Amino acid sequence: MVGYQISELANLCDVNKETIRYYERKDLIPVPFRNESGYRIYNDHSIKRVKFIKRMQELGFSLDEIHKLLGVVDKDDVRCQDMYEYVAFKEKEIEKKINDLARIQHLLIDLKERCPSTKDLHECPIIETLIVE
Repeated sequence: MVGYQISELANLCDVNKETIRYYERKDLIPVPFRNESGYRIYNDHSIKRVKFIKRMQELGFSLDEIHKLLGVVDKDDVRCQDMYEYVAFKEKEIEKKINDLARIQHLLIDLKERCPSTKDLHECPIIETLIVE
């Protein structure tokens, strides 16, 4: 069995050691095995799980939402209750964000096209457009 101490896991996942401990307290990752010296020893599954949690956070999911989703992976009947309703709600929420981001993307493309190549800040159409709209 390959094992990693907490500092190694933190480095591999690009997080702080306290983040790992926090995830343990929040039951997002399982409590690890401890060696004879009392050090936490994590496995490859822990790496995948922490990276999944961080990626989901980057995508805007809260830790409570991630905990609920991990209920499926953990086969936890309590966390899986009302999963269909939760997923349907989250799907609509994400669809709205996608639409909002697409509108912002089009606005930025339009503003970029209006930007003068001379970069004269005193006559910047980007700022003028943002103030008017």
